[in-house]
Amino acid sequence: MNKKIIYTRDLGSIDYQQAWDYQEQLLQQNVSIKQAAAKGEAAGQTTNYLLFCEHPPVYTLGKSGHMENLLISNEQMEERGISFVPTNRGGDITYHGPGQVVGYPILDLENFFTDIGKYLRFMEEVIIRTLAEYGVKGDRSAGETGVWLDPHDPARARKICAMGVRCSRWVTMHGFALNVNTDLNYFSNIVPCGIVDKKVASLHEELGREVSLAEVKEKIGRHFAEVFGAEMVAGSVTV
Repeated sequence: MNKKIIYTRDLGSIDYQQAWDYQEQLLQQNVSIKQAAAKGEAAGQTTNYLLFCEHPPVYTLGKSGHMENLLISNEQMEERGISFVPTNRGGDITYHGPGQVVGYPILDLENFFTDIGKYLRFMEEVIIRTLAEYGVKGDRSAGETGVWLDPHDPARARKICAMGVRCSRWVTMHGFALNVNTDLNYFSNIVPCGIVDKKVASLHEELGREVSLAEVKEKIGRHFAEVFGAEMVAGSVTV
């Protein structure tokens, strides 16, 4: 069986809304192909992508999130140069900002498997394997999507990678945000992911040093290929 190709694209530092619009564009292209195929029309094949980027400081709220988990006023956000965007992904509130590796897989899951729970577990596995290369033991926390450190110790449990996705006709968008050199002080203005009793973490904080974002992206791409049984192909992009 031939491996499915996933095209990787690094968008660099990009406004959250601009990246969201681009994801929607890629998703809709795939959905249109699937709709045409369902009608028996010649439609070609869907295309799988893994987009990497960083965002300027922004708080994003999932469609099932709660505004009370935002602990800062609009005026305070404006003063500090932080944006706020309600989204259509799953999950509650989180922070994106410089020093964070954000990954947006635009996958047609019918090329892989049609199981959202399995998809989230596979993304967690990608991050867990990536962290292991730095000697950091990532883990899962029962009933809480994402990747954690020491989740079984209430006094030390902390989240290092948040996840939230949307799926339309089995095509995914949104994805994961791994704290690498992220300024964790921004998380003090929210209840991250709506979870009140656990902290957040970063690779920088765990290792006591700056970590190359390019290096982390390379490792994530490699493990993504392993876990999803895919071939990663790098490509340029203009948004």
